[in-house]
Amino acid sequence: MTSSIPDFQTRNFKLGAMSFPEKVIYWIIVLTPLWWLLGIQTLFYPAVVVGLLGVNFDIDKLTRRSIPACIWAWLGMAIVMVWTATFGLDDVGFAFQRIAATFVTFFKSYCLIVTALLLPFWHEIRVKVVTRAVAWMATGYLVTIAIEMVMLAVGLGKEPFLPPLARLIPGGALSLLVTFADLQPFFGIPLPRTVLYTPDPPIVGVCSILSFFICLGEENRRLRQISVAGCLTALLISFSRLSWVSFVIALVITACFRSSLARQGSLWIGSLSSLLCAILGGLTLSDLVKKPLEIFNSARAESSKDRELVVTKTLEAWQQRPWMGWGIIQGSVKWYIYDIVLGSFSTYASVLYLHGIIGFIFFLAALGSTLWSTWTPAIRGNHNCQWAFASLVALYMLLNGTPLTWMAVYLWYFWVWLGAILAEIQRNEQFVSRWEQLSGRT
Repeated sequence: MTSSIPDFQTRNFKLGAMSFPEKVIYWIIVLTPLWWLLGIQTLFYPAVVVGLLGVNFDIDKLTRRSIPACIWAWLGMAIVMVWTATFGLDDVGFAFQRIAATFVTFFKSYCLIVTALLLPFWHEIRVKVVTRAVAWMATGYLVTIAIEMVMLAVGLGKEPFLPPLARLIPGGALSLLVTFADLQPFFGIPLPRTVLYTPDPPIVGVCSILSFFICLGEENRRLRQISVAGCLTALLISFSRLSWVSFVIALVITACFRSSLARQGSLWIGSLSSLLCAILGGLTLSDLVKKPLEIFNSARAESSKDRELVVTKTLEAWQQRPWMGWGIIQGSVKWYIYDIVLGSFSTYASVLYLHGIIGFIFFLAALGSTLWSTWTPAIRGNHNCQWAFASLVALYMLLNGTPLTWMAVYLWYFWVWLGAILAEIQRNEQFVSRWEQLSGRT
């Protein structure tokens, strides 16, 4: 992987003068542990992004500038969420608590994604500024994990706590709890596991993968190495099985962009799979895929069972309202002594349940257009787009394990980074176009 990282000149290590939006984005990312301890992440991040977008707001920018199709697709998904949620609230009554909880969910999910992607088109936010901030944040992973391991060893931080400011935020308090590392069984062996600055270990896996690919673009070699180590450590200690698989696939995708031999990888994989199936005595390709999954599921069998149960019940509920869904969560599943709300795991099942087939079509359009927006520059050799494409593929796989509406707020910096890449590509294309026009005139 190190050899695939472009060489950077020492003169590029300094970021130079930063604009006000860049300073705000930079320091909010770097100070992530502070917002976590204060318990204000879920509303603070989207409030900052929306606030920056509102500064010097000019509706004419939407007509003067060419906004990528993927941003319009995410805006369509946001509108569908509001539309279906209105019908859902009408079913149960427009109680203040339900309205507030629905608004918070919208504000920290699809609203955040749209505004974060659009922000670099409003204000010039350089990719390397976001990259440097994420690199420092990932370096902080090592410090936080080390502190939590010491706390675990001496018996401190066994019980999570709810910060005072978090009590003011409507909705469930689970995502606002400050939780430290504890021991959890993995293949029957108790191992330390942490949620870092998130409410759930799988979200740590998602954040670490996305941060890893962002940090590959860091120009300072020493900082890049330390930040990548922080991402890998966080990924390891998350013990998220799906994250590990997604990470390997994302690395393979990155290699395919760089190597002519790797571009023929599908042929090699197909040939080796067929050979392996024959050697193992008539196994089909589906059996070859299922066997590793069975081993992975046995690592935490109870977790896999409750996930499967909730997803099954979620899809059963969706079938009662297939086209528009339920709008808001209106059911739960009993698992031992716990009530797990429908739509708690797979994003795809959750979108079908909440927004129906109509919402699912908009959601797939948003995912597909976002991936496509990075494809052409990636195959032309744009390193940032190659890393963005690989990380998006990993994210789409990980959406099958965790709802996007729950974890989007913890990935806010990724959406800003992606928006900055798209804005940078557009500016470069406009510059080339103008230069060609001037050359043609002369």
